[in-house]
Amino acid sequence: MATTTSITTTYAGEFASKYIAAALLSADTLDKGLVEIMPNVHYKQVIQKVGTDDIVKDATCDFTPTSTLTLSERVLTVEEFQVNLQLCRKDFLSTWQGAQMGYSVYDNLPADFSDFLIAHVAGKVAQKIETNIWQGVNATAGEFDGFQALLAADASVVDVVGTSVTAANVITELGKVVDAIPSALYGKEDLTIYVPQNVAKAYVRALGGFGASGLGAAGIESKGTMWYGDQPLYFDGIRVAMVNGLASNKMVAAQSSNLFFGSGLASDRNEVKVLDMADLDGSDNIRVVMRFTAGVQHGVGSDIVYYA
Repeated sequence: MATTTSITTTYAGEFASKYIAAALLSADTLDKGLVEIMPNVHYKQVIQKVGTDDIVKDATCDFTPTSTLTLSERVLTVEEFQVNLQLCRKDFLSTWQGAQMGYSVYDNLPADFSDFLIAHVAGKVAQKIETNIWQGVNATAGEFDGFQALLAADASVVDVVGTSVTAANVITELGKVVDAIPSALYGKEDLTIYVPQNVAKAYVRALGGFGASGLGAAGIESKGTMWYGDQPLYFDGIRVAMVNGLASNKMVAAQSSNLFFGSGLASDRNEVKVLDMADLDGSDNIRVVMRFTAGVQHGVGSDIVYYA
């Protein structure tokens, strides 16, 4: 019996949510759990911030409410986005059929052709979301304000003037970021230095002994640039996380619990459709439709260092 590829399918409810989640959460920053994920945000989510002065006072016989408590808030607003694609079936059919025959080098190609197409689109969406999380600009179609735009606009954020980072100066530049971290923040368990690819590469090369940082000509364990594999990176005891969406020569030091990503992952705003156009216009085209919401926000700006 021939394999059918008729795929007039609407994904709704729970299945739509699963596909949207697969697309969004595959973004590098989200997949690694480097920010707080807030699901089911239909439009806006209020992030409450609590500030107090020195609450410990000299004892008296009376109840004296001398401390001050300040409540403020920051709003995470998600925006609606859509993907409208028209794909030719024959461009993907041979790859999919090859996977079913057992000759594919890919282990995760879905058995169903419609799922295969959704997986292809989800990968593209994840790449765009990763870039948006850090570099997005709301005025640009298909983007929301990312952390770079939000932090640059927040006067309370601790700013560090940056430069072009190389293996020769990366230790010094990372040191500037650490030196600027507020004392109340230093030592927190989820404190992270977020770096782009060029900074991560420079740091690894410096650790291999090929930077002018006094690390020794042969690097860690005398392995040179062969040292680095999948092990995590740290600087002065602080986790260093490479995020592909962050622009070159920029760094962010913050608690992961102070950075938020919101989306309606389980809301009725999510929609996925795969439409086979053969019965409608006689073509071999397939249309893929996705609708979802996404946005980011930070909490306490004074607890964030932005190197730019």
